[in-house]
Amino acid sequence: MRILLTGASGFTGQSFSQLARDAGHLVVALNSDLTDRQTLRQQVLEAAPDAVVHLAAISFVGHADENAFYAVNVVGTMNLLNALTQLPKVPHRVLLSSSANVYGNCEVSPIAENQPAAPVNHYAMSKLAMEHLARTYSDRLPLIVTRPFNYTGPGQAANFIIPKLVQHFAQRAAVVALGNLHVEREFNDVQMICDAYLQLLQHGEPGETYNVCTGIAYTLQYVIDALCQITNHLIKVEVNPAYVRHGEVHHLCGNPDKLHALLAKQGCQLTNPPLEDTLQRMLATAAAINA
Repeated sequence: MRILLTGASGFTGQSFSQLARDAGHLVVALNSDLTDRQTLRQQVLEAAPDAVVHLAAISFVGHADENAFYAVNVVGTMNLLNALTQLPKVPHRVLLSSSANVYGNCEVSPIAENQPAAPVNHYAMSKLAMEHLARTYSDRLPLIVTRPFNYTGPGQAANFIIPKLVQHFAQRAAVVALGNLHVEREFNDVQMICDAYLQLLQHGEPGETYNVCTGIAYTLQYVIDALCQITNHLIKVEVNPAYVRHGEVHHLCGNPDKLHALLAKQGCQLTNPPLEDTLQRMLATAAAINA
């Protein structure tokens, strides 16, 4: 399968590229700026893909430029979809990566796909707008929307919470400054997310939205305790008000039943490394960088 991949140089894109190539697929990285319509169209036509995975986005919730969320995540996606409609042969599936952040602060847990969206920050709002925009192309493109819950792994930027903690433990720092400690998240492995994307390219139902999650959530304290145990290092946690985000989602845990049922029909299941294994890999990577 010839897969056109946006965001190939990013954290998820690098993992997906490796997984797809190992499975025998050809990955074509789209390098153009999503806001450059002419160059984007030219690269899409040259790629002539069998399938598309759209990962490129402004993904850090605390990104300083709020306008960029909409310029890239919404308008950039529209530019990509417009270019795909001009292909002589329509790809058999186009996977758009949205986000579980669209659910906002939801009292229901775990959250299923039919839960009404209630975004509480610009990142989530831009992803929901992207989903609605994409539906206007559903008569021309076989679209699949994914809503991944929080995930991590080696190579994730240190402005995300788990890599930040791992970096501090790897350096055996005395203190780490964090924001809101009273949050609970799934912290899945990027390998599971990429495995889900690859399987959805083969088995996903066009027009459907899928949570990509495990239904297992952890407190930050659990993660800190796990890192303490793995490294045999104690660290002091201080709350820095500058890191406390307005519009923070306090609890985010998904229901994976829809995705699991789809894959079970095909005799498939997802790889799902335990959180402690993910942390071990991240610590090893951090140690190699610091060596």
